[in-house]
Amino acid sequence: MADQDDVRRIALGLPEVTESADTFAFSVPNKGKDKAFAWVWNERVEPKKPRVPNPEVLAIRVAGAAAKEELLAADPAKFFTEPHYNGYPAVLVRLAAVDTTELAELLTDAWRCQAPRALITQLDAD
Repeated sequence: MADQDDVRRIALGLPEVTESADTFAFSVPNKGKDKAFAWVWNERVEPKKPRVPNPEVLAIRVAGAAAKEELLAADPAKFFTEPHYNGYPAVLVRLAAVDTTELAELLTDAWRCQAPRALITQLDAD
């Protein structure tokens, strides 16, 4: 069972990752911009009201539509989506349903989606 402390530890262990000062989100610099690869899910609890951060769910980037569909089909108890993410390469992960090994793999794959090639090469060399 993973939690936000595990997310923070794993994400910040990847090259050049920074955590947002405003929200629970992690990004990597690429071409002069910070590219988010994991962030807390903002859930719509009440219609027409602002979304509320749900610390039990993490949104993570994926490589594309096929990767998204593969995760969603693999284990609906762990992975899900909502209409807000339709057409967007990200899935929602129930942290309590994944262990830290799987979380590390998910975060590393998400980081790879956003990191520049040089950083990916650096990580692979280590």
